[in-house]
Amino acid sequence: MPTVSRPPTSGPAVSRRTALRFAAASAFGVASVPLLAGCADGEDADVEVDSLLAQSRLARRDAAGAASTIALLPDRGAALELVRAQRTAHADALDAEIARAAGTYPDGTAPTTSAPSSATPTAPAPPPGLEQLRADLAESQRSAADSARALTGYRAGLCASISAACGTYLAVVLP
Repeated sequence: MPTVSRPPTSGPAVSRRTALRFAAASAFGVASVPLLAGCADGEDADVEVDSLLAQSRLARRDAAGAASTIALLPDRGAALELVRAQRTAHADALDAEIARAAGTYPDGTAPTTSAPSSATPTAPAPPPGLEQLRADLAESQRSAADSARALTGYRAGLCASISAACGTYLAVVLP
């Protein structure tokens, strides 16, 4: 019978002590990631909510502008009604995300915000007209796109879809 010789071994490539050190360092690193991520969480959340609030205000402005423009251009009423309904839906979706981000207080109630009331009554503004509505929608499109780039996850997707919708209104619905 032929004998098979084995190549000489120099022991394990990594010692037990080195493996234990690596495992301890990895465990510490994994455990510290959530702690580090929590350091700036409140500030980032506030900035994100502020961005969503701005988008909600723009959506309500656009919806009101489309509604008032219907009176000026009844022949474009169907297209303007579509813009009004969808921009209202955008504002509602943004408000729902803002409320979700705000969470609830320990007693189960949700935080509320209210707009400051104007002390002096102002005369209603004239309807904006189609050109002003287009300019407002273009501003909303740019602002939502900027917000989408700054946000992450669902909020970024929400703002990106709003930007795309505003672009569609400008290019297809209200050319």
